[in-house]
Amino acid sequence: MDRNGRDDIKVENGYDLEDDHDHKKKDKKEEQEEELSVERIFENQEVPSWRNQLTLRAFVVSFVLSILFSVIVMKLNLTTGIIPSLNVSAGLLGFFFIKTWTKFLEKSGLLKQPFTRQENTVIQTCVVASSGIAFSGGFGSYLFGMSETVAKQSTEDSDAFKNPSLSWMIGFLFVVSFLGLFSVVPLRKVMIIDFKLTYPSGTATAYLINSFHTPAGAKLAKKQVKALGKFFSFSFLWGFFQWFYTAGDGCGFVEFPSLGLKAYENKFFFDFSATYVGVGMICPYIINISVLLGGILSWGLMWPLIDTKKGDWYSADLKSSSLHGLQGYKVFIAIAMILGDGLYNFFKVLSRTLTVLFFQLQRKDATGALPIAGRSSPETSRISYNDQRRTQLFLKDQIPTWFAVAGYVAIAAISTATLPHIFPELKWYYILVIYIFAPALAFCNAYGCGLTDWSLASTYGKLAIFVIGAWAGASHGGVLAGLAACGVMMNIVSTASDLSQDFKTGYLTLSSPRSMFVSQLIGTAMGCIISPCVFWLFFKAFKDLGTPGSQYPAPYATVYRNMAILGVDGFSSLPKNCLYLCYGFFGAAILINLIKDALGKKWARFIPNPMAMAIPFYIGSYFAIDMCVGSLILFIWEKIDKAKADAFGPAVASGLICGDGIWTLPSAILALVGVKPPICMKFLSRRTNAKVDAFLGS
Repeated sequence: MDRNGRDDIKVENGYDLEDDHDHKKKDKKEEQEEELSVERIFENQEVPSWRNQLTLRAFVVSFVLSILFSVIVMKLNLTTGIIPSLNVSAGLLGFFFIKTWTKFLEKSGLLKQPFTRQENTVIQTCVVASSGIAFSGGFGSYLFGMSETVAKQSTEDSDAFKNPSLSWMIGFLFVVSFLGLFSVVPLRKVMIIDFKLTYPSGTATAYLINSFHTPAGAKLAKKQVKALGKFFSFSFLWGFFQWFYTAGDGCGFVEFPSLGLKAYENKFFFDFSATYVGVGMICPYIINISVLLGGILSWGLMWPLIDTKKGDWYSADLKSSSLHGLQGYKVFIAIAMILGDGLYNFFKVLSRTLTVLFFQLQRKDATGALPIAGRSSPETSRISYNDQRRTQLFLKDQIPTWFAVAGYVAIAAISTATLPHIFPELKWYYILVIYIFAPALAFCNAYGCGLTDWSLASTYGKLAIFVIGAWAGASHGGVLAGLAACGVMMNIVSTASDLSQDFKTGYLTLSSPRSMFVSQLIGTAMGCIISPCVFWLFFKAFKDLGTPGSQYPAPYATVYRNMAILGVDGFSSLPKNCLYLCYGFFGAAILINLIKDALGKKWARFIPNPMAMAIPFYIGSYFAIDMCVGSLILFIWEKIDKAKADAFGPAVASGLICGDGIWTLPSAILALVGVKPPICMKFLSRRTNAKVDAFLGS
């Protein structure tokens, strides 16, 4: 899910250009074995036309799964911001639902159209596009960062806020979420066929879908769905059981001081979250270890030490939530690490992208003409049967370049006219400047994602915060203008890389580019309605949403707002000595990345990820314990039976995440109708317990 590298971290497979070098070393025999053609297996199956790939049943299933995954992504957004890839779950559940549907119709003699891998790809594309809006819509970051709840947590610009409302959120998403789709359509042929970009997540998803539709793969998929269903049920029932013990603040299993009361005070405890155990099973080991290291460094060492400076570095009379006190160090040092890591990777991916692009353009087209859609590709000496078949069908259904350009210009014009009415601080000329540069940035992000599987959508968004916020200035609503500009930029570059990944998946499953584009459009439209509605449910059901220490603290909303304040007001908003600490951690994030790249693959996997380390700085390490438990379960499972762990690990993890995530819906509905849990389970120290007993006995 997603498309990795965003700093509301979305974790997926990494890819390195060194892999290309390794490929070239393969001898011909290995290449021939590798090419034992996937398409030969499917050559007797007729490929449906692009219209027949877009079925009503596919979009019904997509709609149901979109609600499921939007709830899960929203919950993760509002708790920690760590979002694992849910592509496996989307593909698996899409296959399961349609297969069940078609089997029933086949038995009753009503089946008119068999279930194909192209239809499976359409479902996958639609669901990922829809649930992707729950991330790029900024409900846990820039959009909620505009709210009064988050604004009151800082003294600067606390009167500059815009509270969430269903009407303007849906309107905003509809005018900004489609531009990225039109911006990369003319260059789809360059990236998929001419440059043969890898798009590791899109490729992995395609192989998964292709495997489902072979006899052996269908048998395994059935077992995987069974495992997913079993752990989904367990996770849902576990969430339901825990609810009974949460009648008040600080009650329930989520407040269990499993490592002792002192550790609990410093946010070190196992909170029995099935979601984050599942996330830990999907995320790479180094991400989980990085989060834990960040928690130990911050809550175990730094914050207790800075707390001893109370009265010297900051006033002892400040509230715990004041950004001029300890809270300020937590937020701004986290921001420094996030920016250091984000900017390093931005320039790394951008330089790699431009270098490879330069050499590929020289090699591919000596005439200097860019091979966009509609122009023929250069001849290649030997093309495998797979590539021949895939290229033929990928080029069969063209999307006219004029249509993409006209669509971009029309939506940009509507958006430029509409957005200043939603955000008066965001002037039309700010939006125009963003839209002039956006196609180039969207292409860079999509191209870089194809090379590295690393989407830098949130980094581009942060650049927009600083540039537009500083341009507008504090007196002209720079904070809100910067946050709104972040949303515009993030949505464009995020959807561009998502569509490029989907084109790659479509290419490898013989799905038409037209069906991919239409599916992405419909999925995006679904997301523009579903995601705000899901967020609205959270917003109305949980009154302390966005409050530090609550069930849903929305940490990135505070981080993004304070970035906007930093961009507008400069360093004057920082507490004493905080700037020097920020410089140190900004530099440390860059240094860690440099060391990681210098060491090479063998040792780089042992170097922590600065972005992941920064997350617990603000919210604590409790979720890191859960994630490490998930890692430990997977590690032991791999030692006992690696083949089974590889086959069923993602399904088990997805079941844990989905079950607990879906319990959030009935939990929110119960809160809305005023049904409260009957029991409060609380943990007290012996001394406090004696005082309570004495009070009750008097």
